[in-house]
Amino acid sequence: MEDFEPIIIAFVCNWCTYTAADLAGTSRLKYPANVRLIRVMCTGMVDPKYIIKTLLEGADAVLISGCHPGDCHYINGNYKARRRIKLLHALLPQFGFERERVKLTWIGASDGIEFAETIAEMVKEIKMLGPVKTKLKMVI
Repeated sequence: MEDFEPIIIAFVCNWCTYTAADLAGTSRLKYPANVRLIRVMCTGMVDPKYIIKTLLEGADAVLISGCHPGDCHYINGNYKARRRIKLLHALLPQFGFERERVKLTWIGASDGIEFAETIAEMVKEIKMLGPVKTKLKMVI
């Protein structure tokens, strides 16, 4: 498994985590290039079906990251995201995915170092899990 390089899709809040990722880049912080960012206005708009579809179409893990609870620009979007991810974690095994493949974090706009550390840690965790083993395919 040493050759396995996971693909991580990250749904990141425009106001906080995306800004932290930008700060990490402008600060020239080193972190693995395994992550692909998808900027969303709020983590509260990330529907669980997007996450399942992402995993079914080949991603090895999904990160959802936004503003700290209580700091959401849309008042309660991060609370909505937290409830959705908790329910999704209960459903993931039914699709053949480990719960560890979906992670929810809160990273503020000034936390570029925390963003880089989160990505590095997630890549390490997913490398230990290995590639997705489910045989389910997306049917539209």
